[in-house]
Amino acid sequence: MALRQTSLLRLRSPLAVCVRSMGKGEPGDGAGRGGGSGGTIRDAGGAFGKREAAQEEQYFRKLEQEQLKKLKKGLQKEIEFHKEQVEAHKDAIKRHEERLNELK
Repeated sequence: MALRQTSLLRLRSPLAVCVRSMGKGEPGDGAGRGGGSGGTIRDAGGAFGKREAAQEEQYFRKLEQEQLKKLKKGLQKEIEFHKEQVEAHKDAIKRHEERLNELK
């Protein structure tokens, strides 16, 4: 059931982050204490394991910020494109109406 809920969350919001924790402790605390299986340094725990976990979190936050920035920039370009298209279509409508009036 929990797996289905997280997959629905991912479908609704691609930027949402799902975190599961099976053990007790903080990331980087070491194997068996909630921070292991991330490499030999993380398995050992201690200050270096915590530092590595913090750097990993920082990396993913920065990556997410860059992705959001690119997404916003792309959406702004798309909005400008559609505004230009609206203006082009308004001009075309005006030309066609003038031509229609000339034919009357």
